[in-house]
Amino acid sequence: MATLHVLSASPFASDHFAGCLPLLGAGDGLLLCGDAVYALRAATGQRRQLEQLAADVTLYALAEDVEARALGELPARVALLDYPGFVELCGRFERVNSWL
Repeated sequence: MATLHVLSASPFASDHFAGCLPLLGAGDGLLLCGDAVYALRAATGQRRQLEQLAADVTLYALAEDVEARALGELPARVALLDYPGFVELCGRFERVNSWL
């Protein structure tokens, strides 16, 4: 069963990021929103971890949150979504796991 994992907490202030990555399986998706998009900052260990995710894990980020934090250039594999896209994405996965 493919799962969409939704992270919103900063990877620098919460252990959710570190706890989530090992659980990602084939066909899963990872959506970064809120302060979790800081994991996409260039030259950080978190970004390197995201870039090394298996090719069959899809990486998403909320565009509004990325823009609000002025993160600059993102890895090519990151698909940016608006809020309607986020809602539609949730419907594509069998399960949605919000890391609160």
